[in-house]
Amino acid sequence: MALLLSCNNGAPSGSDTQAEVNSIPPPSAVNYTLLNIYPHDTTAFTQGLVFYDNTLYEGTGQKKESTVRKLDYKTGAIQKKVDIDPGLFGEGITILNDTLYQLTWQDHIVLVYTLKDLKKVNTIYWSREGWGITHDSTNLIISDGTDKLYFVRPGDFKLMKIVSVYNHLGPVNNLNELEYIDGYVYANQWETNYILKIDPASGRVAGFLDFTDALKRFANINYDKEAVQKGAVLNGVAWDAAGSRMFVTGKLWPKLLEVKLN
Repeated sequence: MALLLSCNNGAPSGSDTQAEVNSIPPPSAVNYTLLNIYPHDTTAFTQGLVFYDNTLYEGTGQKKESTVRKLDYKTGAIQKKVDIDPGLFGEGITILNDTLYQLTWQDHIVLVYTLKDLKKVNTIYWSREGWGITHDSTNLIISDGTDKLYFVRPGDFKLMKIVSVYNHLGPVNNLNELEYIDGYVYANQWETNYILKIDPASGRVAGFLDFTDALKRFANINYDKEAVQKGAVLNGVAWDAAGSRMFVTGKLWPKLLEVKLN
């Protein structure tokens, strides 16, 4: 299926201030085309999503339920699953140099796995909360739910720089799941329906994708307020560079969306 979407429902908000910052233009809507809809495990409290070598990897959260998984993205079938320590709350994941990194929320621990067999080989200390993680082929990039992106060196997690994210209204908080695409950091803004396109050099939000009522519009599925209160919100962004396509899902969502950025 192919459906063209124009994200024109209004730009996502920044801080509470209403004064524009230095006359910066508001973020532009990024249009996208829906290509396919695939099944997604409704028990998966999705915290991280990565597409690598034609395979989808997913990190899930909640204590006693957190996992890292290798999936057949077309069927949603779990090809391999690793349960993490039941006392830890899993968060975002990324893959760099055949190594998978998985954040934890408030445990200040990063779990490191070999990609081949998802065997845990290291545990690294991280001083802040862990929300989302991606990389620019050199540094890992981490969010902690604030307006900050932290660039750290793989291996020892030495902090290289911090970038503050903002739009025309000021700082933009609740940066969560991250993906690096063609020189930009794409970030799901937690508790919104937006994926933000961020210039990592300046921190400016250059654009946004609008997934308001995505399940209802695309799959005729209406998630009510009770489901959202249980956490069923947008939270999963993966990029297939070879196919130039994005995969999007949410916590407890029944569907995985495949879209093409226009």
